[in-house]
Amino acid sequence: MLIHLVRHASHDEVGRVLSGRSAISINAAGRAEAAGAAERLAARSIAAVWTSPRERARQTAAIVAAPHGLEPTIAEALDEIEFGEWTGQRFAALDADPRWFDWNARRGSACAPGGETLAEAAARAFDFVRQLEGEAVCVSHCDVIRGVVARAIGLNLDHLLRFDCDPASVTTLSIEGDAIRLVALNLR
Repeated sequence: MLIHLVRHASHDEVGRVLSGRSAISINAAGRAEAAGAAERLAARSIAAVWTSPRERARQTAAIVAAPHGLEPTIAEALDEIEFGEWTGQRFAALDADPRWFDWNARRGSACAPGGETLAEAAARAFDFVRQLEGEAVCVSHCDVIRGVVARAIGLNLDHLLRFDCDPASVTTLSIEGDAIRLVALNLR
């Protein structure tokens, strides 16, 4: 079975603010990016589209699901990492916080203040993806997708920044029982 992991499309805070679980919508560029992802997946036999409950993910999922005549289903397991007190902070401000450096150096074990670890977020999303049946799309968030991929290929979560996950990119895993294979990474 193939699982297509799609990062939500661009919004006005991408690259500037740690949006976390805030409510923000995709912008015009994001709608075009999501349409591109939908086009890449249009010829696939998608049986279901699952999405994080965040607005930006739901909007992206609706665009991706439309060519298949599907309605996206919310999956809490695909939600963004809970970044606690960092939610909504500008990256420039976070650069002055030593805890932020610790988080980036120890992605696998460091905990966002008042939030969760990447390991916790990756585990819930990975477990969800593993139980799906049929070819499916899962719309989620950058580090959540990176965490799922890292778990799938046996990469230590501390090395998560070794590959990109761009807005509206498609990353595909093949799952056959216990055999998981990375088929495509960060397609745009």
